[in-house]
Amino acid sequence: MLSFLNPDTLARTYRDPIAWLILAVDLFPIVAVLTLGWGATPLVFLYWLENLIIGAVTLARMTATSVKDGPAGLVIMAFLGPFFFVHYGMFCFVHGVFVSVFANLSGGIQDGFGFPTPFSLINQALGSGANMTVFVITIITLQAFLFVQDFLWRGQYKRSEVQTEMMAPYGRIIVLHIGLFAGAFAMVAMGEPMLGVLALILLRALWGIVMSMHRRVRLDAALQSKS
Repeated sequence: MLSFLNPDTLARTYRDPIAWLILAVDLFPIVAVLTLGWGATPLVFLYWLENLIIGAVTLARMTATSVKDGPAGLVIMAFLGPFFFVHYGMFCFVHGVFVSVFANLSGGIQDGFGFPTPFSLINQALGSGANMTVFVITIITLQAFLFVQDFLWRGQYKRSEVQTEMMAPYGRIIVLHIGLFAGAFAMVAMGEPMLGVLALILLRALWGIVMSMHRRVRLDAALQSKS
C-alpha cells in the first residue's frame, strides 16, 4: 500500500517545482509561530479550516467527475453530493467542537455564547491567531491551483469515480488530525514550548511530503497510460 515511499519516488517528486510549493505552504505557519506569537491553538484551528477547504475541493472534484460520466454520473452526484456535504460537514463540525473546547482549556479565543454553531466555529477559528486569513487564503489558492492543474487540465477526473473522490478526505482527517490533536494537548500540558509547536508543523509537513509522493505516483501512472 505504501510502496511509493522509496528514495526514487522522493527524488522524482522534488524535481517538480509544485512539490516544493506544497512544502513551502505546509511550512508557512512557522512564520506565524516565530513572528506572530502563534501557539498550538491557532495551529489546530488552521488545520481544521484546511479540512473545510479540502471538503469544498472534494465536492468540486466529485462534480467534475460526475459531469464526465454524463447523465448517469449527474444522477449519482445528486445523491452522493448532498450526502457528502452533510456527513463530512458533521464530521468536521464535531471535530471543530473538540477544537473549540481545546481552545477554551488552553486559554485561546473563546466563543462564549453557548453551544457553538458551524458559523461561530469558523469565526472562532479565524480569530484564533493573528493574520489567520492570510494563511487560509494561501491554502485556498494552493488547493484551487492543484484542482485546476492536476484534476482538470491533466485529466485526472477522467480516470476517477465520484465514490472514490467522496471517500478520499476521510483518511486524511483520521490519520493526521488525531496525531495533531494529541500533540497539541501535550504541548498545552507542557506550557506550549516553541519546539513542540514547531514539531506540530513539521508533522503536518511530513504528511504533506507523503501526499506529494503519492501525487507523483498518480501523475506518473497517468503519463504511462497516455504513452
